[in-house]
Amino acid sequence: MKPFKTDTFRYDGSSTFSAKKADTKIDDWYTDDADYATKLAEQAAEIDKLQNRMYAHNKYGLLTIFQAMDAGGKDSTIQHVFTGTNPMGLRVCSFKRPTDEELDHDWLWRTYLNLPERGTIGIFNRSYYEEVIVVKVHPEILTKSQRIPAELTKDLDKVWKHRYEAIVAMEKHLARNGFPTVKFFLNVSKKEQAKRLIDRIKDPEKNWKFQEADVDERDFWSDYQDAFEDAVNETASKNAPWYVIPGDDKKNMRLIVGCILIEELKKMDIDEQKPDPVRFAALQKLIPKLEE
Repeated sequence: MKPFKTDTFRYDGSSTFSAKKADTKIDDWYTDDADYATKLAEQAAEIDKLQNRMYAHNKYGLLTIFQAMDAGGKDSTIQHVFTGTNPMGLRVCSFKRPTDEELDHDWLWRTYLNLPERGTIGIFNRSYYEEVIVVKVHPEILTKSQRIPAELTKDLDKVWKHRYEAIVAMEKHLARNGFPTVKFFLNVSKKEQAKRLIDRIKDPEKNWKFQEADVDERDFWSDYQDAFEDAVNETASKNAPWYVIPGDDKKNMRLIVGCILIEELKKMDIDEQKPDPVRFAALQKLIPKLEE
């Protein structure tokens, strides 16, 4: 499949991300629905092949993180991009509001419980970044709900600084142990988000996806954009880059994400394993016994 240029979406700390300047729609990477389906299938086959190699080598794990505004397309992107990948090689975790047990630990505790093992791709639908996005937009969550001692939350600027530092340190630690992180911000426009929320209201089959609070959260749109901007700029690194993906066209978004995943998997030392000639010869001697 012809490769696409993905550098324009990548932030690894060498440039500054501006939410106001980021595209939510670009020229399509497909010509029509049939071309899209063909490209998506080719990508799915390539991701499955590379994941199988990673599983066989059992040296690396890959953590992928999907963040977006409500109705940003996280679920469908994960569903379509990883369709065809062996489920044995995937670990999917959807992060919701912390449970009582999770609140009784530090805010990164539940992350470690759900990290992928070697040979697998971990998929976080939302993640620990909610702690510097949603909680930053609504700091009352931090001060009233998270059971953190009051003296530790007096200076909120210091809280966010420490949380960014903790994230960078964790992602660096993971990379040093063979677990690179790839982070996707699916960047949808406010207009497109409204359209998708309306679709969820009109379609009874999609009502379960709609929360009345989603409408209220739109009042904080600018605050969320600032929080995403800060999260990208404070935590982007070469071992844990952010990719800001134009999200108004879901099909385009999926193809871009798939292309990036293939590139990231190919960076790993997971070339197709060559058979050991000595072991291969020894195995041939077992065939007559199996044929008896």
